[in-house]
Amino acid sequence: MKKQWKLSTAYMALLSATCLTAVPLAAQAADYPNKPITFVVASAAGGILDTIGRIVARGMEKMGQPVVVQNVPGGGSSLGTAAVARAPADGYTIGMVATSHAINPSVYASLPYDTLRDFVTISHTVNLTNVLIVNPSVPAANVQEFIAMAKREPGKFPCGSAGNGQSNHLSLEMFNTETGIKLNHVPYRGSAPALNDVLGGVLTCMFVDVLSAKQHIAAGKVKALAVSSSERVAELPNVPTFAQAGMKEFDANSWLAVVVRTGTPQDVIDRLGKSVAQTMKEPEVRQRLLSMGIEPVGALPSESQRFIEKEVARYSSAVKSAGVKID
Repeated sequence: MKKQWKLSTAYMALLSATCLTAVPLAAQAADYPNKPITFVVASAAGGILDTIGRIVARGMEKMGQPVVVQNVPGGGSSLGTAAVARAPADGYTIGMVATSHAINPSVYASLPYDTLRDFVTISHTVNLTNVLIVNPSVPAANVQEFIAMAKREPGKFPCGSAGNGQSNHLSLEMFNTETGIKLNHVPYRGSAPALNDVLGGVLTCMFVDVLSAKQHIAAGKVKALAVSSSERVAELPNVPTFAQAGMKEFDANSWLAVVVRTGTPQDVIDRLGKSVAQTMKEPEVRQRLLSMGIEPVGALPSESQRFIEKEVARYSSAVKSAGVKID
């Protein structure tokens, strides 16, 4: 009996210690947030990632604490993402990432984090509609005519991108694979100089976001063949979707998402996810985004995590097919 009492006492001591450790975590989640939140945007100020990040950050401030946006560009968004991976798993450092978040594991020989193991996706926040544009001198009037033209003269037509392994590069490679054509990839340091060379006739074509291209399309400086969204873009009503152009399975959308470190309390993850979802439902936010060719999504955490896992697998296939690797 005496021995049993000693064992029970030891067990109770261990249980008490465990409870004492758990209480601060539970209390922290219950009163979250009780201090400012750092929102790491993995890009320079002024771009789409930064614009959407600041909209989301303003929405999160409705939880009662300031949200401080910190721009950390570089490394195909991996530098900013790494900063989130190094932060405590308490929900006070979160990150805004782009499609490159799902591409980088396949493109880079090594990363300072594991994309699927080290992060939980709070929200698949928005989809960015991309458009396939060509120089006005190209005689094709639609996607099918462009494909036929490229098949007649394989390897003749240069197509630009923001750089090796960027989402518009992989959209090009997936377009090549699906159609059986060969458009020559020409990497640039960003989408803007590539777009300038499509305007100038140095490049035949490129995939680019609608926001960057719409003024040039309206002015007749480039021709838009198809958009990647499920429905036509209001500001480009005469441009069909890829599905309407006969490519029902082709997906050239980009996206933005909000992530946090794995190990963050589930209550905190859920609260952050609901905050983003509510922001994406606000009429003024929706109207502003749709006018920019951006589709508000605001998916909740469990659905968003499944989406990222599928995107990592999808881009892994595209990267393998394109033979892209960055040391």
